[in-house]
Parts: sequence; structure tokens; C-alpha cells
Amino acid sequence: MNAPNSLAGVDVRAEIDRLRKERNAVILAHYYQKPEIQDLADFVGDSLELSRKAAETDADVIAFCGVRFMAETAKILSPDKVVVLPDMNAGCSLEDSCPPEQFAAFRAQHPDHIALTYINCSVEVKALSDIIVTSSSAEKILSQIPRHQKIIFGPDKHLGGYINRKMGRDMLLWPGVCIVHEAFSETELLKLKAQHPDAPVAAHPECPPHVLDHADYVGSTSGILNFAKEFDGDTMIVATEPHIIHQMEKAVPEKTFIGAPGADGNCNCNICPYMALNTLEKLYVALRDLEPRIEIAEDIRLKAKKSLDRMLAMASGTVGLGDLGPLRVTGD
Repeated sequence: MNAPNSLAGVDVRAEIDRLRKERNAVILAHYYQKPEIQDLADFVGDSLELSRKAAETDADVIAFCGVRFMAETAKILSPDKVVVLPDMNAGCSLEDSCPPEQFAAFRAQHPDHIALTYINCSVEVKALSDIIVTSSSAEKILSQIPRHQKIIFGPDKHLGGYINRKMGRDMLLWPGVCIVHEAFSETELLKLKAQHPDAPVAAHPECPPHVLDHADYVGSTSGILNFAKEFDGDTMIVATEPHIIHQMEKAVPEKTFIGAPGADGNCNCNICPYMALNTLEKLYVALRDLEPRIEIAEDIRLKAKKSLDRMLAMASGTVGLGDLGPLRVTGD
């Protein structure tokens, strides 16, 4: 790993700016990155949105401050660019929950199912999938698939369950969860709502049902950010990784944003430990050494790109908009 050794006396921010120009690099930061990384990035956003923006640039190097599957997606879309990740250990609990060999075996057990797979997965799982979806595109894509078609949805069972309930579908769900969104406490959220009765709750669909049941808005990180700008009122409760609040406070500083609490009554347990591995020092070293570098075998990349291309063709109008809309589930 490229852990910074001795950076004493190094002006890390200045060196990042120097190397950005020298390497003709573009720096991407996901909304869940620390504020100091977001503030020096060329683009801040959702994972796919960032990869598409980077592909459109003439940069030779992409430095992706996010997690490994995001950097892999950038490499899938920009095979001729060098893609570095500040810390290769920046993984994802959803990716970890769905090992490619197990997913392949699961698919073999259900040959009459197609695989509709959330983008939070490894490149190998993308290559085993039929269509990739994001939280912003899943609904539009699923609406184009006949109801009689059997579907495997993975790796996030909460996102898949949310879509099943909202659209009246019966997709077979892979049992993965995001450890960040799983940590939100319904009891603590209800206490917070009682303290702020007029504050809407915006939640990511990776949250479990007992949290989504109390949400006024459900959407991806981009969708939640847009909702923060548009809702009437001055206070909002945010049920996703709390570093996105930095962008909300920059966009609408007159509003107050409160992170939904975890079981311990605060939002500290909801900080993504994988995202937190990236630091300015590691970003500097990655730009300096062009390591650690994302490499993907071409046959795997092309298979993964096929499933991504299907998503882009089916949902080009929604990708990047991040809006699943309000949760309004009714039952008989």
C-alpha cells in the first residue's frame, strides 16, 4: 500500500495542485468524502456521475477519492486513462457481501432469472450481471422489464426491498447490506423527529425499512442534496452518510441539517469507515507515484461495460438525477 512515509515539511495541498497540473489529472470526490477532500476536487458527486464526467474530460489521470468499485467504474468507462485510488483498502460492505464466485453460483441456481445489479459491486459481479442500476435509475429500468420476467437483485437487500414494495414487484434479493445505512436507529430517529416535528426526513434507499417508513423523501445522494435545496422549511434530518451535509451547508447555508442518529444517539457510527481511509496525504502520494492503480482484464471490463451500457441506454434520462421520489407504499 502507498501509505505516506515521511511527508514532514511537504505542503500537501500545494503539491496536489502541482501534480494535478503536471499529471493532467482530474480529482473526483464522492459526497461521503471528508470536507477537505471535497473542497479540492474538480468534481463532487455520485459515483457513476463522477465516472461519466471524468470520461468526458481530456485528463490522462483520474484520481478517484471514493471506494474501490467506484474507481473500477471509472476505469471501465475510461480504459485509456490511468485511474488511481488513494487507498486500495477503501472497499465497500455491499461489494464484500457479494463475492463473484458466490454470485455466479447463485445465478446458476436460477437460470430463468436476469440479474439487475446495483452499481455498488465489484467489476467481476458487474461482468456477471445483465443490467446495472443506480438508486436514481432503478425504477425507470425496472418499469421497462416485463412483470413475468424473473429477476435477481443484488447486492443491497434494502434497496431491492424498497423497489419491490414501491413497484409491486417480487425480485429475488441477494442478502447484502450497507453497514453505514444499517446503523441508523429507528428509536433514536423518532426521538429526533419529536425534537424537530416540522423537519422532513430524507433517507437513502440503502436504509432498512424501519427507517424508510419514517422518511418524507427517499433518494440517492444527489437526490437528497437536491431535496435539501428545494424543501420548504429551515431544518432537515439526513439519513445517509453525514459527510454529504457539507455540500448541503455550502448550497443552502441558511438551512440546518441534522444527521440521523445511530444506536448510540449520534451519527459517528454512520461515517463510512472505507471512505474515511482516503486522506489528503494518500491522495498526494497516489498522484506522485500513480499508485495504487486500478487494473482490469479487458475481457472482464468489456463484459462489465455491457451491463453498464444497458443501464445508460435504458435510463439515460434519470442517471445522475438521483431521484427515486417520496416513499408512498400502500398495501391491501
